[in-house]
Amino acid sequence: MARRALSLHARQLLAASLGLIAFLGLTGVALDQAFRETSIDNLHERLQNHAYAYLGEFEFTRNNELIEPPRGQAPDSRFLQPGSGLYAVARGKTFRWNSPSVLGRSLPEPELLKPGEQRFETVPLNFVDDKGITHHVYRFSYGLAWEQGETGQAGTVTRFTIAIYEDTAQLDRQVGIFRRALWGYLGMAAVLLLLVQMLVLRWSLQPLRFLERELSRVRRGVSDRLSGTHPPELQQITDSINGLIESEYTHLDQSRNTLSDLAHSLKTPLAVLRSRLDSGADHDQLRAEVAAQVQRMTEMVSYQLSRAARSGHALFSAPIAIEPRAEEIVASLEKVYISKGVFCEFDVDPGASFYGELGDLQELLGNLLENAFKWSVQRVLLTVKVDPAAANRRPGVLMAVEDDGPGVPLENVEHLLQRGVRGDERVHGHGIGLAIVQDIVRAYRGDLKVERSTELGGARFAVHFPPIL
Repeated sequence: MARRALSLHARQLLAASLGLIAFLGLTGVALDQAFRETSIDNLHERLQNHAYAYLGEFEFTRNNELIEPPRGQAPDSRFLQPGSGLYAVARGKTFRWNSPSVLGRSLPEPELLKPGEQRFETVPLNFVDDKGITHHVYRFSYGLAWEQGETGQAGTVTRFTIAIYEDTAQLDRQVGIFRRALWGYLGMAAVLLLLVQMLVLRWSLQPLRFLERELSRVRRGVSDRLSGTHPPELQQITDSINGLIESEYTHLDQSRNTLSDLAHSLKTPLAVLRSRLDSGADHDQLRAEVAAQVQRMTEMVSYQLSRAARSGHALFSAPIAIEPRAEEIVASLEKVYISKGVFCEFDVDPGASFYGELGDLQELLGNLLENAFKWSVQRVLLTVKVDPAAANRRPGVLMAVEDDGPGVPLENVEHLLQRGVRGDERVHGHGIGLAIVQDIVRAYRGDLKVERSTELGGARFAVHFPPIL
């Protein structure tokens, strides 16, 4: 069973959530690491200051014995409290000194460093107290040499190392407080940002939901097209859908019109046949009349079927080059009208194309050129130009067929192109094919103009198909 695809809203929300969690997670890790490193640096500086403070209190006897600082004085009160977590020791070759806080603790012994050498262990050291509990401490060590003697005379040099220890619990407690605050705030920020993201996504996808509702209205027959109030990103889609809807309506109207025209056209021949039957005509007359009316009905049916068989406006058809199709049609017509010696001139843009069905192009050019050949004296001119299109649209095309014949009276043009007039009533000497031309032009949302040719003096039939999707 195929799984149901995730909606656009779910996809966007999932992607945004994963990205947000990854970003906040990496941010939290980076901030946590930065805070820990800063805390270690602060600890280093603090232990160093404690060591310097103690060195200011140290004195030595002539026998290189350390005179301990006063009992009640210390850089920090924790040095005076046994097991406080802050310890100080001094180690020389002839003496050992511990701060009162070292009582009951067996701290790791510092190494005797060279004078001026400093060392800070960022990796905690372990020791066990008198109760058997393991502790972890950071240590800062500083080596120096104490020289005794009068100025200008060589004296005794006492080398020793002072070390300051601090329990890791202090730093871990600070880092723990920061971590709880950090991840708590980041968690709240994630929830807040996800809510904002949901609102933003809902607002951003609102046009799609609106488009879905409009499509539902079209399916239910409540509306006949989509509105034009859509964002630019969806405008081309809505235009394409509207084009398809209009094409379907055009096909439906065309089928209805074809059936209506066919029924209307057959009324007269059928009425004539019934009249002849009722009149009691003899066999020969009746046979001749039946043959004539059958031939007439056959022509009507063939014409109406040719109109109904055309596909009409094909929205996504591939382009068809116009020039080679026109050359084929002209070559055939020149054979038909060879006795007139008609010469057809071409002014065709090589890049001109027709976006539609090949049959429609052949019907269009065939009928226009045949009318021109039929009513011309000697010259016919075919002009095809490209109508440049804007971005994301297919170019339009302008086709004009002119002849040097008698032309079409301007007062008859409106009647000639009137919709709904039967074919044999609207041709006025230019053949039944003009009705097909008019239907093709209308199906492709173009326009047809009939005027006098300024170059040849006869009729000029101009068809314009505008740029489309």
